Amino acid sequence: MAKLGNLIFGQSGGPTPVINQSLVGVVLEALKHDEIDGIYGMRHGVEGLMREDIIDLRKESIDNLELIARSPSSALGSCRLKPKEEDCEKIFEVCKKHNIHIFCYNGGNDTAETANILNNIARDRNYELRVFHIPKTIDNDLRETDHCPGWGSAAQYVARSFIGNTLDNRSLPGIKIDIVMGRHAGWLTAASVLARRHEGDGPHLIYVPEAPVSIDQMAEDIKKVYDTYGRCVVACSEGITNTDGEIMAKSLIKEVDSHGNVQLSGSGALGDLLVSEIKARLGGNLRVRTDTLGYNQRCFPGVISETDAQEARMVGKAAVKFSMMGNIDGSVIIDRLGGIDAEEYKTEAKLVELKKVAKFTKDLPKEYIIGNNDISDDFITYARPIVGELPPTGLLGNIKID
Repeated sequence: MAKLGNLIFGQSGGPTPVINQSLVGVVLEALKHDEIDGIYGMRHGVEGLMREDIIDLRKESIDNLELIARSPSSALGSCRLKPKEEDCEKIFEVCKKHNIHIFCYNGGNDTAETANILNNIARDRNYELRVFHIPKTIDNDLRETDHCPGWGSAAQYVARSFIGNTLDNRSLPGIKIDIVMGRHAGWLTAASVLARRHEGDGPHLIYVPEAPVSIDQMAEDIKKVYDTYGRCVVACSEGITNTDGEIMAKSLIKEVDSHGNVQLSGSGALGDLLVSEIKARLGGNLRVRTDTLGYNQRCFPGVISETDAQEARMVGKAAVKFSMMGNIDGSVIIDRLGGIDAEEYKTEAKLVELKKVAKFTKDLPKEYIIGNNDISDDFITYARPIVGELPPTGLLGNIKID
């Protein structure tokens, strides 16, 4: 069997609870193929690759790899670099220098764009570089794929958080507003709907970026729920927009990330704003509280969807398998084959053109949104087999004595 040269794998963007399953999937599959010489890892993505910060993944024991697979966050280290054309030229030269002919990059749509630029450079230079984007994002906003590895586990964390929130809210009634990750897409916030299992359970209101809303409308919605139950639990995306289409938190936060976006995660500014505004409209004596779920959504150990973990490994393995089929490139996607019910749920990995995934995002579909403050049963059916089992809870019958 003719040698192909070396394979390199890297991780980019925000980590997930199952991102290392993809890493291990790549390594274990690559070990099966004699055509592959070195199996390398780039430390901190392409930013590290440009510094030639490369490690030998063949030197890792299988036992340690399996332990890493079950560990959240990016074992190789990640980066937020969105490389320009000249950066990709440098990345290409490093690949040539180290005889790399299979390039696997694990991340979101910006990662797919990097892979696409690098692929075009290699083709222009007549250098065989089989480039594969391996999907990852807790935002679940990549096009072409049914869903993204990482979302299922993060969504389970969100659902469990709101199960706890609604029980807490029953015991000490008030208004609770929790902020969930999601700059442009409401997939993760929508998963909070899975917390409902008893009459009156929260979240009672769910706000996502795809459904603009004013603070006045939010206050009116909250009052209706409060008047009904004497309490209210609210799930709110960090990227919710007002009726002018502007991100509500934008005026409150000055810090920007490497892409020039307002740094929404890690700030409690939106929650504090909403508490202040709701109190001002509904009465300062009301018990109104807020939490920002923060980075635990993407790195909490012990809250893992088994479906998510299996599929994250599947797409890593698939990238290597596709690389053995010839000088091809692409983005690995998850295709849902079975029915929408958990019992019929089945998926497989497929390959699509890089340019179909690069740059773009996928919004939460309109059919999953009810008005501007709720999520439909169709979403629940879509999400349940990916998110997995949630802990059961019970309520007293409150049967009074005679």
